[in-house]
Amino acid sequence: MLEKQKAELKKVIVNEMKGIGVYKEEFDSIIDVFAGMLHQYQVFEKQFAESGYKIEEAYTNKAGATNMRKVPLYTAMESLRKDIVAYSDRLCLNPKSLGTMEREEEGEGTLANVLKTLEK
Repeated sequence: MLEKQKAELKKVIVNEMKGIGVYKEEFDSIIDVFAGMLHQYQVFEKQFAESGYKIEEAYTNKAGATNMRKVPLYTAMESLRKDIVAYSDRLCLNPKSLGTMEREEEGEGTLANVLKTLEK
């Protein structure tokens, strides 16, 4: 079941990357990791909803003091969100990274300048 869901996510990611013209086969291993993170996040979201979106819980430390702390599931989700954003940047799958890529394409790079000089 897990592999099927991960494969479906990978297919969606590849299609999105192809749609914006940034897909290369060499990215498949990082796409696998990214698909795995997205799947984990979906599982965590379901568990979080089932918990009633519980963010904090009482925790008693070794000294016997009871304090409120974030539930481990929420902490894992926060960390995973950051990783997902980092991977989506690398794969050009978010507006920020895509905008940067488009600006680079619109600007004239060194090669374009050299070619223009040769045409003259």
